[in-house]
Amino acid sequence: MSATNVAIEYRLAKSGSELDVDAIIDVFRDSGLGAYRPIDDREIIGKMFAHANLVVTAWSGETMIGVARSLSDFCFCTYLSDLAVRRAFQKQGVGRELMKRTQKAGGTATIFLFAAPEAEAYYPRVGFAAGSGFTLSRMQRLR
Repeated sequence: MSATNVAIEYRLAKSGSELDVDAIIDVFRDSGLGAYRPIDDREIIGKMFAHANLVVTAWSGETMIGVARSLSDFCFCTYLSDLAVRRAFQKQGVGRELMKRTQKAGGTATIFLFAAPEAEAYYPRVGFAAGSGFTLSRMQRLR
């Protein structure tokens, strides 16, 4: 799939559960984010999107080429948990547009995210400031 001179349509999903899980997995796999997501478990990916309350997608024709999945209270905090764009469409503003639309839909909320190691240099270039953060993985328990 070539990204040259292709019209891209952006959609705000009414619910993450309305999206095709296989299309999401394809975007994750092709973007590189699949290395950090459970793409071999359709049920988990489906739940991840079913429980998201702010999902923006990018489309070239009938093909999903990008997705931004967030959890938001729409006033204080939006956690951008996934940003994935197919490799052929990277470095063309698709990710930036997905984030702009996420920010707009999130109202006055501040966007927070954790970057994949390969993407850490990208976020400051588009306006994000580094901060402190901590994680407790689903495999760990609070002591």
